[in-house]
Amino acid sequence: MDVRLLSWNVNGIRAAQRKGLADLLASDGADVVCLQETKAAPEQLPTELREVPDYRSYFASPKDRKGYSGVAMYTRVEPRRVVPGLGRERFDSEGRVLVAHFDAFVLFNIYFPNGKASPERLRYKMEFYEEVLEVAKATVDGGRHVVICGDVNTAHREIDLARPKENERTSGFLPQERQWIDRFLAAGFVDTFRLFDPSPERYTWWDMKTRARERNVGWRIDYFFVDEGLRARCRSAFIMPEVTGSDHCPIGLELEV
Repeated sequence: MDVRLLSWNVNGIRAAQRKGLADLLASDGADVVCLQETKAAPEQLPTELREVPDYRSYFASPKDRKGYSGVAMYTRVEPRRVVPGLGRERFDSEGRVLVAHFDAFVLFNIYFPNGKASPERLRYKMEFYEEVLEVAKATVDGGRHVVICGDVNTAHREIDLARPKENERTSGFLPQERQWIDRFLAAGFVDTFRLFDPSPERYTWWDMKTRARERNVGWRIDYFFVDEGLRARCRSAFIMPEVTGSDHCPIGLELEV
């Protein structure tokens, strides 16, 4: 059986509902839809976002900061359990993670921090990265397959952004950020999109202020990763630039389970 997984940084779930999210949930047929940067606590959402037909819904949001961060998951298949966070308060207080335990794999839906605001936020981002690597490795070492999706907030290689030279000193393409992805892959995880598409100019985020999407001046910063044991079960991995409604577009993975 194949499962279809989607991931999308919606840059505000309530705004996205009016700009294409409702259509995506109604028409795509995905088994699991993971959203990042929802910018809303569950109690702030209208009923149609809390109770989507044919889906169970799960949410994580910051404890004391409304309109910031947040992740959501809609799934047709009921997980064994869903856990908000990675297990450390320092990283869980911003509502960036939902971990769903399915029979075939553990799915991490993660909105990774952005490091542009300050040196302190960059340090937090790098420490968050290390925590994700540690938890993911421990999960695999414990005998479970792992799927990690979300907005990683870093382009891995020069092929993954339109203007690499101009952004070498910008968070999102700094050497230490890119090196973490190198280490993550070396630790036994796979960038699924690159299994199927080696081509340039395949982006998932565009700067709205400069209308960069119209010119396809973008970055590929959203990913589906799987552990090495799932590599052979990946049937397709794709980007959906035709879906608008956010400065990011959805990405997807079809996996045999």
